Amino acid sequence: MKLHLQDIPRVKNITKKEFLTNYYKPQKPVVIERCIEDWPAFNKWNLDYMKQVAGDKIVPLYDDRPVHYKDGFNQAHATMKMQDYVDLLKSEPTKYRIFLWNILKEVPQLQKDFRFPDLGLKFMKGLPMLFFGGKDSHTFMHYDIDLANIFHFHFEGTKQIILFDQKQSKYLYKIPHSLIVREDIDFSNPDFKKWPALQHAKGHSTNLKHGEVLYMPEGYWHYMKYKTPGFSMSLRSISKNPRNVAKAIYNIIIMRHFDNMMRKIKGQNWIDYKNKQAILRTNQKNS
Repeated sequence: MKLHLQDIPRVKNITKKEFLTNYYKPQKPVVIERCIEDWPAFNKWNLDYMKQVAGDKIVPLYDDRPVHYKDGFNQAHATMKMQDYVDLLKSEPTKYRIFLWNILKEVPQLQKDFRFPDLGLKFMKGLPMLFFGGKDSHTFMHYDIDLANIFHFHFEGTKQIILFDQKQSKYLYKIPHSLIVREDIDFSNPDFKKWPALQHAKGHSTNLKHGEVLYMPEGYWHYMKYKTPGFSMSLRSISKNPRNVAKAIYNIIIMRHFDNMMRKIKGQNWIDYKNKQAILRTNQKNS
């Protein structure tokens, strides 16, 4: 048995009107295959180029270890020079990923290599983020704290994407007071005997290749697995849905700080409690 996933629609190119009418307003994902072929980044951006322009930069690295109560919000697990990290990516599989690396702050010259798409949305110009990963490294299934509209541009190699909208949350074993699901679920090959509710979830999937961009609507759950070493850039547009704006404010101002406070008070017992609650609450919603 496999997850119920339908292919994300694909278009070669798209006009502003087509994007707004067919995907943004109904909040549906889409892959645009030839959106950036006129960007300098289309021909320049690969791992060797990143090593060339940012080799001496110290980058934050993350792996797939379970959340520990001592970990801060988005706290890196290790650091390394970019040149050494690229060498690692190209030499052997590694779990280490770069997550939320702001290229405007670190390597301003890279800003000249891309443009913000003219698709009728207002982008957060100061937050273009890069994400890198080695073969078979992956993110946990999660959604973003600000529930933004995300445009995810991929460079070099292939990346597997699985998406769910928020209506599917009741099937995903969501961790309370958090933005992730149970970290021991392998969404590439889920164990339905252990996680039976997953068989009811209905989602979307695709494989992104160099130069393709995925539009992810507001608050979509996403799991990403690098089939080969590569990297992506995300551009963000703030949520327009008042309910999602309210959720984003709650996540940033209340939920994040409450969770950090409980980690300090309860320690690992708080993490263990939340993991148990993810199963109990999912079972209750599907009983």
